[in-house]
Amino acid sequence: MAERPDPVADGQIDREVCKLVHRFTQKLDVHVRRVGEELGITPTQVVALRELSDPITARELANRLVCEPSNATFVLDRLEQQGLIERRPHPTDRRAKQIVLTPAGQRRRADVLERLNAHSPLASLTEAQQESLRDLLQALVT
Repeated sequence: MAERPDPVADGQIDREVCKLVHRFTQKLDVHVRRVGEELGITPTQVVALRELSDPITARELANRLVCEPSNATFVLDRLEQQGLIERRPHPTDRRAKQIVLTPAGQRRRADVLERLNAHSPLASLTEAQQESLRDLLQALVT
């Protein structure tokens, strides 16, 4: 009887996982875009508000958004024009500013989080499955 090829050795599983991750990323992107449309903000602003749980610098936000600091600055300028954030002096770095949500920004962030959680692509998984997925993804990116 002939031996069956090893799916790990021939890269089949790797390709399948990559394809599934890509498809899931597309679903997340559509979801974020929908939330942005509902709230009248861009998808990048949705993600920025999601990430602004605590005061951070523009550079830290750029790292979280996986973009250049100049792009994060553009997003922050728009959020500031909308009265959702303010820039404050950093407590330990005179060259940096901290990005802080205004009360209106805190309300908008709460709306963003509520809408992101509603109809989330992860909603079909149990909490335990979501935690397992998080842990597996964390192991891949660290």
